[in-house]
Amino acid sequence: MDSKYIILIVAVLVIGSAYMMFTPKTHYETLQIAGSTSVQPVAEKLAQAYMKEHPNVRINVQGGGSGLGIRTTEQGIVQIGMSSEELKSDEKAKLNSYTLGEDGIVVAVNNANNVTSLKKEQVRDVFSGKITNWKQVGGPDVQVHVIVREAGSGTMNAFNNLVMGTTKIRNDAIVQSSTEAVKQAVKQDPGAIGFVSMAHMSSDVKALEINGVSPSDETVSNGSYELQRPFIFLFKGQPTGVAKEFLDWVKGPEGQAIIKEEKVVPVNGTS
Repeated sequence: MDSKYIILIVAVLVIGSAYMMFTPKTHYETLQIAGSTSVQPVAEKLAQAYMKEHPNVRINVQGGGSGLGIRTTEQGIVQIGMSSEELKSDEKAKLNSYTLGEDGIVVAVNNANNVTSLKKEQVRDVFSGKITNWKQVGGPDVQVHVIVREAGSGTMNAFNNLVMGTTKIRNDAIVQSSTEAVKQAVKQDPGAIGFVSMAHMSSDVKALEINGVSPSDETVSNGSYELQRPFIFLFKGQPTGVAKEFLDWVKGPEGQAIIKEEKVVPVNGTS
């Protein structure tokens, strides 16, 4: 993650906190959340609903990627980090976590592309550059344009772990800074292929079946759709104060209903 981007996120969080703290004649409890852009939309929905019920609380949710979420939580800059990748062993030693649910990673193509299904090995070959034209997998005679996320993205790390393994993604892949940006790039390019959070999917792009299985709540829940990863809230130590109150609410029926509405397959408990 670019250090300038981290500084910008931290500055936004600090300014947001100052604004909340010094609003005339008003006292708010504040909660800062930052990290994965894939987790961000569901976190924002949870925050909005919580603030509606608790008008004395102000929650500021920022993106920046899973790496930023992990680092800013470790450093105590935010009370809650967001990650869309499993923590490494050294990170688990420093942080506590709560898994909101499981999210499918959707391999998406332009709606004009007639390809509907790929084997996982074919996806690897497409992203590595071994397959360069859609006609090689039964599609149109159109060059493949690979769209990926930036280094430090939890979605990127999960895709590498689940699909690429030790195989490198092609050097000329187009890098985007958010899940939504990947989707928009695929929407605008008939030759494009990218990977996006299932929670972000819409009719703008087409989800491919992987090994004959479509991404859905059911296939993610039963494990038949292989490309999936967790959505995680991170805490430095045990959550206290407003962070604990918010987490308890998220674990309750209202929070769980929002998680389901946001196409995240919910799980219960902490990890």
